[in-house]
Amino acid sequence: MLPQAFKQIHPLAWTIIVGTMFGRLVTSMSIPFLAIYLTSSMGVSATLTGVIVAASSLAGVSISFYGGYISDRIGRKKVLLVSVFCWAAVFFGFAAASEIWMFFVVNVLNGLCRSVFEPASRALLSDTTPPEHKLLVFNLRYAAINIGVVFGPIIGLRLGSAESMFPFLVAGFVYVLYGLVLIMQFAAHADALPQRSTAEAPKIREAFAVTSRDRIFLPVLIGTTFCVLGYGHFSSTLAQYLTLSPHIANGKELFSYMLAMNAAVVLLVQYPIVKTVSRYRPVVPLILGNVLVSASLLMFGLGHSLALLLAGVFVFTVGEVLLFTMMDMLIDRIAKPQWKGTYFGTIGFNNVGSVAAPIVGGLLLDRFAALSGFAVFAPLALLTACGLPFLLAAHRRLTAREAAEAARI
Repeated sequence: MLPQAFKQIHPLAWTIIVGTMFGRLVTSMSIPFLAIYLTSSMGVSATLTGVIVAASSLAGVSISFYGGYISDRIGRKKVLLVSVFCWAAVFFGFAAASEIWMFFVVNVLNGLCRSVFEPASRALLSDTTPPEHKLLVFNLRYAAINIGVVFGPIIGLRLGSAESMFPFLVAGFVYVLYGLVLIMQFAAHADALPQRSTAEAPKIREAFAVTSRDRIFLPVLIGTTFCVLGYGHFSSTLAQYLTLSPHIANGKELFSYMLAMNAAVVLLVQYPIVKTVSRYRPVVPLILGNVLVSASLLMFGLGHSLALLLAGVFVFTVGEVLLFTMMDMLIDRIAKPQWKGTYFGTIGFNNVGSVAAPIVGGLLLDRFAALSGFAVFAPLALLTACGLPFLLAAHRRLTAREAAEAARI
């Protein structure tokens, strides 16, 4: 059954899935260690490090809507090719950076490239995949992300990511190769690409109006912003806390193994969780995921022992899977075909949470890291849980809408 479904996946979709795996491998062996590198090797304060790390997400939020919208207007091919080669240049920029302001600038560009490339790539997956295989394709992409993240942090640790910019150079070359493969695949399958005209795509004001007035999408956007805030502390606040806390030894090495464990657990639990939750409306997993991520942050605050920290990683990871396995399916379900890219781009506004995470976390770390992990992570857990009322409202509205649609049939 599953191998037969694999045969139905378009070659362009496979290119995005495999490219995502290698892209995340090289990204996870470099970007997650940026906070540690700035704090320990360059002597930057936790608060300023948080601002630099947050710059990427802030830039992404500012352009995310337009990245998806532009792909609706001019087509996925142009957007993907321009952004992937620009992204490669960004990683070369990281490798060449030597001053704090340089890291700030290239991290801003990193966020811009990511927020243009990713909505377009997800919209291309939707364009080239029949409805009955979309859940499989979106989850293959998510599995590809985590296969890359299983090995990336360990490779990064061995390459000295916490003390060197060399892994960023490797990442740049991988993204160049990804772009070249995309060029060949687009040339080979040009006829299979959906034809788009400017008349098809919404005008910018109409696109803003449609997404902002969507009574299901808007609370999903707000609720997932708090979810992303909680998720963002794993690679920013937790990374710095393990390095700065006097109660934890070998924090850098421990963090790399926690990253690898996170990705490995995703691969182990993703299929059974997706199989279980796919029978429910896709807002339900987001609600459960929010609860678990909040609980895991409390565990990180209480965890001076290796066992409790690793248990926190497990709880966090299950929450992460619940949050992100059904996110793309939810957006695909509520967006009209001509607005796929726009909706996939607009959901990127939830990266406001990623902007807030390292800044809020950095402030708490500067004040409490040497005293109490609980004082750092308890407020973060409460902030994450603020997303629950919005997700519950979205669930009620989606249930009511689908019941009304069923009654009209």
